Amino acid sequence: MKYFKLPLTLVLTLVVFFGLNSKFGSTPPMGKFLSPNEGFWQNELDENLSSTMHIDGLTNEVTVHYDEHLIPHVFAQNNTDLYRAQGYLTAKHRLWQLEFQTFAAGGRLAEILGEQALDYDRQERRRGMVFGAENALEKMQEDPETLSYIEAYRDGVNSYINQLEPKDYPVEYKLLDYAPEPWTIDKTALLLMYMTKMLAGREADLEHTNALAKFGKERYDLLFPDFFDVNDPVISKETDWSFINVKMPETPEQDRSLDSISITETLDKPHPQNGSNNWAVSGRKSYSGHPILANDPHLGLNLPSIWFVMQLATPEHNSYGATLPGALGIISGYNNHISWGETNATRDVIDWYKIEFKDDTRKEYKHDDQWKKTTQRIEEIKIRNRETLYDTIIYTHHGPVSYDHSFKGDNAKAGYAMQWVGHIGGNNQRTFLKLNEGKNYDDYLDALKNYTAPAQNFVFASIQGDIALWIQGQFPNKWKGQGKFLLDGSNPKHDWQSFIPQKFNAHSKNPERGFVSSANQHPVDPSYPFYVYNDGYETYRNRVINDFFRAKDKFNIQDFKNLQNNNYNLKASELLPYIFTNMDTSTLTAEETDILNTIKSWDFYSEIDQLAPSIWESWWTKLYKIVWDEFDADSRALEKPFTYQTIYMLKNHPQDELMDILSTSEKETSNDLFLITFKETAKELTEWKAEHGDYNWGAYKATYVGHLLQALPAFSRFDLPIGGDYNTVNAASKNHGPSWRMIVEMTTPPTGYGIYPGGQSGNPGSKYYDNFIDRWAKGDYMNLLFMQDQEDTKDIIASQILTPKQ
Repeated sequence: MKYFKLPLTLVLTLVVFFGLNSKFGSTPPMGKFLSPNEGFWQNELDENLSSTMHIDGLTNEVTVHYDEHLIPHVFAQNNTDLYRAQGYLTAKHRLWQLEFQTFAAGGRLAEILGEQALDYDRQERRRGMVFGAENALEKMQEDPETLSYIEAYRDGVNSYINQLEPKDYPVEYKLLDYAPEPWTIDKTALLLMYMTKMLAGREADLEHTNALAKFGKERYDLLFPDFFDVNDPVISKETDWSFINVKMPETPEQDRSLDSISITETLDKPHPQNGSNNWAVSGRKSYSGHPILANDPHLGLNLPSIWFVMQLATPEHNSYGATLPGALGIISGYNNHISWGETNATRDVIDWYKIEFKDDTRKEYKHDDQWKKTTQRIEEIKIRNRETLYDTIIYTHHGPVSYDHSFKGDNAKAGYAMQWVGHIGGNNQRTFLKLNEGKNYDDYLDALKNYTAPAQNFVFASIQGDIALWIQGQFPNKWKGQGKFLLDGSNPKHDWQSFIPQKFNAHSKNPERGFVSSANQHPVDPSYPFYVYNDGYETYRNRVINDFFRAKDKFNIQDFKNLQNNNYNLKASELLPYIFTNMDTSTLTAEETDILNTIKSWDFYSEIDQLAPSIWESWWTKLYKIVWDEFDADSRALEKPFTYQTIYMLKNHPQDELMDILSTSEKETSNDLFLITFKETAKELTEWKAEHGDYNWGAYKATYVGHLLQALPAFSRFDLPIGGDYNTVNAASKNHGPSWRMIVEMTTPPTGYGIYPGGQSGNPGSKYYDNFIDRWAKGDYMNLLFMQDQEDTKDIIASQILTPKQ
């Protein structure tokens, strides 16, 4: 076993207990954890891949073949058995992760971790996570077929849990001293809500309201433009939108009384680099004449991995790809006819409303010149070893009043209510079930029609030769400017008036240029008639990708692999030459000059053995911070201007007053900032070298894949040799990046390649726990085994039969 061999036992135990105590302030009972009958000794690995297992509720036998990577290839006679088996197998290999993620989504971590998690739990309840999951579940329950499959998945998970004795629990349960509870259909809805938050939970309305008050409208528009001066959108600028004939909402007369409101603290945001790449080329641009599709979602790098790879087959359909533990079907993958993948569309689907309550009881609020009744939702938050907390959350027709006098509020009568598409509820599970069964473009489009949130760029390719990309989600049809700032909750004209009809969501099918792509950039150009503003869209990866596909006529699989692993730093290439031309170097020391010469000779590829990327990362971080020191010095919540506009300001407004450093008496320009921050960088890297050795990019970045608890270094992987950063196509930063790389050529049957930074097993003692990580870091891929016949077992290491329980 990888970690639990006897010589390491004492060291591991001390590390784990110290880590848990320092992170959460508590440790599990030592005697119970070390018990030879129930403790971690019982987690010696037994994959149990070949025995016959009896599963409650199955109607027919299900055959499960495991390949050399522990990927299960599941063959069932019907969908109900298939998804019951998926639930069982996911629980078998990922039970603790499966459950822990839904505790996080539902604001229940304090039940496990104690008081230290209370603020997080309160925040998630006030964000409306459980409320949104309940609404989604209502939508799913309106579809009897989807509901029956979710119930089958639930029963499969519980069949596995019910077979366990305490000695069999995954080691994390023993470390945290708790037990798994029965799975429910609510948890599938919570898991989907968790992904909605991760991918559609960023917004900055309150921060932008503060910025507007601080700088005024003209300066604000300079710092936060709706469109950058360079824009290579998801849907090509050549697209003709004249077919759209919807009346656009009128912009109401603006009440600027809200502009002076000062908000000091806001809800935590998801990771700012949660995004992805995807693209597809048509047969005309493919070396073989078959379309080729690629997808690599950029998420946190964790163990167990966010993804669990499976093949799911019945006589009617056969799909392969990455699943999300807790959700049904393949999320990013392919079947015999089509392939699909997603990137984050990052559209603005959250707005904040200032609520005026009638009095301190908060039972009524003003809207449309009348007092309307609020509703109260009492959230029961259980806390380990402490009394349960009951948090009363006020709801208006906009949504939950997340900020009020009892939680991050500004005064007793004030409140800020969140309106979020994620609260509407939608049967997103149906979308993926239908994609798994799809056979052509019409099936793909039909699968997307009812998809609500998080907004995603769904890429598509088929064996018929079609490629497409739809920006899909439910999007409010906003008047110009709506949602950038705090809205008036009493003004009905500030409500969402309607939604963009699904058929008018931006999309492209078989474009003349021969490819579709997205990398979280702006979805459209200004000619798109619906209001879409710059919500922090990516500006570098997308241009590298699109330029790559414009550069030649034909592309092969190796081209796709090279692009997914491309480390070209376009951001650095667009700023550094300007700095080299304009920075005064006369005061540099010999050592500083050597460092400058190193970065001046850089080819802008962030490779692990180079020093220049480390110089750039340190230099840019310091430069960005010092340019916007006015934001850090303000007591209000503020979001700094985006990277692209920062570079635009440095190059085009070098003497702007924002370049002046607040803490000095001198009047600095951007040229001064270049020199000041370079000298600080040289000092930092010289000290780093003295302590750690050479600051090559691999060592300096020190990419790691950490255990979900972030307190268990023994269950994590550190110092991974992978290049790139969050601005390169290979968006591998310190603990974030490509969480699943997939390439599919639409042959008959399709040919797939894939890798992710983890392993199939959730057991830290399994050789399958992290066995993909080294190959992922090197840019290698697995040739994906897409079985067409369950009897052809030549590449199978073990087989298991799931049978109905008598």
